[in-house]
Parts: sequence; structure tokens; C-alpha cells
Amino acid sequence: MKQGIHPESYRTVVFKDMSNGHSFLSKSTTATKETIQWEDGNEYPLIKLEISNTSHPFYTGKNMLVDTAGRIDKFKKRYEKKK
Repeated sequence: MKQGIHPESYRTVVFKDMSNGHSFLSKSTTATKETIQWEDGNEYPLIKLEISNTSHPFYTGKNMLVDTAGRIDKFKKRYEKKK
């Protein structure tokens, strides 16, 4: 491992999957202004995720599509005209 290229300011943060509400505690260097109170009573910085292993179709085995930006509708409209 090369010396001096990895950050040393890791801190404990809470990652929250916004599609299903699942949260987990981990370490990260990501900056955020939001905080949340965790199960142990301490307050930690909060990182919001659009998708995680608890909601991704590959890991869940379900064909659940998480479409936050309307990409699927946009795709359908584009190719609907060509039929």
C-alpha cells in the first residue's frame, strides 16, 4: 500500500437507504451537515443513499425498480414514438 495517499480522517457515520428506510453504521470520510440519533443514543452524521443492498434487485432477487429521476418513463416515451 502506498504511503500518504489514503485519508486518515475516517469517522463513524450512519448510511440510510431512502427507498426503504434501512440504516446501517459504518466509517466514511464523506462530509455532510445532517445528523441522526442512532440506536445506541449517540448522534452521528447522516449519509442518504438512493439504493443499497437491501433494495437493489440483484441482492433482493425481486424485480423492484427504483426510479427516482423518471428515467424509465423517459425511455418508454422515447421508444414509444418509433413503433
